[in-house]
Amino acid sequence: MTGLEIRTDGALDFVALGALVHRLDPGIVPFRKATQCQIHVSGGEFNCAANLADCFRLRSGIVTATVDYPIGDLIAERVKAMGVRAFYKHFVHDGVTGPNMATVYSDRGLGVRGPVVFYNRSNEAAARLKPGDFEWHTIFTGGVRWFHSGGIFASLSATTPELIIEGMRAAKAAGAVTSFDLNFREKLWKISGGTDRAVDVLRRIVQHVDVLVGNEEDLQHGLGIPGPAVAATSKLDPTAFVEMIDRVVAQHPQVKAVATTLREVHSTNRHSWSAVAWVNGQIAIAPTTTLDVYDRVGGGDGFASGLFYGLLNGESPEEAVSLGWAHGALLTTYPGDTTMATVEQVRAFAKGGSARIQR
Repeated sequence: MTGLEIRTDGALDFVALGALVHRLDPGIVPFRKATQCQIHVSGGEFNCAANLADCFRLRSGIVTATVDYPIGDLIAERVKAMGVRAFYKHFVHDGVTGPNMATVYSDRGLGVRGPVVFYNRSNEAAARLKPGDFEWHTIFTGGVRWFHSGGIFASLSATTPELIIEGMRAAKAAGAVTSFDLNFREKLWKISGGTDRAVDVLRRIVQHVDVLVGNEEDLQHGLGIPGPAVAATSKLDPTAFVEMIDRVVAQHPQVKAVATTLREVHSTNRHSWSAVAWVNGQIAIAPTTTLDVYDRVGGGDGFASGLFYGLLNGESPEEAVSLGWAHGALLTTYPGDTTMATVEQVRAFAKGGSARIQR
């Protein structure tokens, strides 16, 4: 098997294709009792682009839909503030039926009470995106090193998976590595065929993928990979995940890397955290640490973006996994879905840094 080959040049280091959303966050108050909310801009694919631009100082872009109304403006302002170059298809809002920028509602929970997440993706603009909507040749002018999408965007409509495949083919032709985060969400697939449709759609997409992100549940429900015969002794035990990798590669022999976080939830605000990856035939396992979690949303995207940065930067698989693990851990200490860390903080924590005051 040939290894992961990442080009060293390109006008853009990283381009993501996905939906932008805004998340309403009432903090520790359940939504049914909320009186005020913070607004976070998010999107499983966008989060990686934002993290790579803001923390890791790479040149990143997002290919997505926007709606010409104040919520679209608010989201666009945050995209720009994170340093992400946007390639938008614009939609006009009619004031009655939309189309809309999707809303995610998520309280933080506390202690024994877990976070509750629900959506309003009704007539979402991003679900209308289809092949032919973007000039990939123009987007990739000057070169692109890495192209990324995910299972949340793939679940939105019949046309979004076809757009992902179109984008991946164009990215491959431009010499980019392709990655995909399975991000299996049962609620999003349920209305359009459930697990059976998810497996059919995601298998077709993953045929074009070099780097796959997903845990055991994602691999089983999203790709129909049989579960392992060896049960993990805990959520932090990588044995079951590692056993599934051979089955993933047998189904998709072009895949060069598979990675996931490992998390044991003791309470909403206390997690044990690790990560594991298989890269070019090598297994790399991150240390285990205990997290005091402020906001867990976005931690997985934080891991993925740190891992991608390490690989883009020519780091070893061990170092790339460690950077992903460290960045994902730090991300759970901030409000919102995207990073507030610096690359120096990530590297210090990856090397065993502490929470001692920095003066």
